[in-house]
Amino acid sequence: MATYRAMVVGMGKRGKHHAFAFKANPRFEVVGICDIMPNALPDLAAQLGGVAYGTDAAKLAQQVKPDVFCFCTHPSIRLPLLELGVACGAKLIAFEKPVAATSLEAMKIKALLAAHPEVKVVVSHQHRYGKHYQKVKEIIASGALGRVHTVYATTPGWMLHMCTHMIDYMRWYAGNPAAEWVMAQAAGKSKLADNHPSPDYIAGFIQFAGGIRGVLECGAGAPDQPEVAKWWGKNRIGAQGTDGFAEVLTNGGWRAVTKSGAMSGDGAMNYDQDMPPYVQEMADWLDGSIPAHQNGFASALAGFEIMAGMCRSVVEGGQIALPLTDDGMDELAALKKALPDRPVRLGAPCHAAEFGL
Repeated sequence: MATYRAMVVGMGKRGKHHAFAFKANPRFEVVGICDIMPNALPDLAAQLGGVAYGTDAAKLAQQVKPDVFCFCTHPSIRLPLLELGVACGAKLIAFEKPVAATSLEAMKIKALLAAHPEVKVVVSHQHRYGKHYQKVKEIIASGALGRVHTVYATTPGWMLHMCTHMIDYMRWYAGNPAAEWVMAQAAGKSKLADNHPSPDYIAGFIQFAGGIRGVLECGAGAPDQPEVAKWWGKNRIGAQGTDGFAEVLTNGGWRAVTKSGAMSGDGAMNYDQDMPPYVQEMADWLDGSIPAHQNGFASALAGFEIMAGMCRSVVEGGQIALPLTDDGMDELAALKKALPDRPVRLGAPCHAAEFGL
């Protein structure tokens, strides 16, 4: 079977996860790594088998000619790297969530990829490969909850870090229905200066096709999950149906109540377990043995538009129809103007340190 050449741009924590997951999979050969901070590159390149490295992504991509162009950078850097991935002839581009920081850039990315349908694109929402996430999906798919009418998620992490993660798994648990409209409110401006710029807290409702309601809280006002020690793992995603509920805690296992009774199990987000199947699906998709990657661009864009619509609802008021049909806007700039200059109120004291309170 074919071996695919992979290049990774951005060798921070997530870039390392991707590079070493590619190296561990016999279907891939890591051929190049790139970062604007060069000091660690020689050692990392040696660990990856003596691969090429450098600080100029365009130059390196032309040198190594990757089949898979992967980048793990802050949300402000998306379109130029996607353009580079297309230009260097990559068969598949993989990058970190979210799709973009604003819908203004997301719509340009959408147009670029529509002009190059031969390029496969994957966006990293890899938590779904955890055994506890999978167990909740299995319970829902079995019909044990009856008719699913509500999906929900809460996370204390701020929007550009965590919101599309939560939306992606909500949509998955609901059966990936289209979103028809959203309505939301937000508070707090401190994280708009972060490298993942976001309101401190955003919360709202999503109307999905089939009458399924989504409820989402993201940021400082979200409730605590006291069963979970790790702050970034205090995320709860689940589904309610006519016959019960099932939910996952990112670092706290899963639990459900159905007509068969109460049940629960363990599980915690673990890159060593979640990355291998995420990367293997890339090989399967490139081979043509599966019709699409679970984390393909179309699904990620649908989730991104929900997040962007929530931001627009905060700014404009009322309901925002989906999908978005315009050329995009800078939601972050609009939020800076619209949000009041007063501190966010916390959903739990344990959130204080992360929000400077």
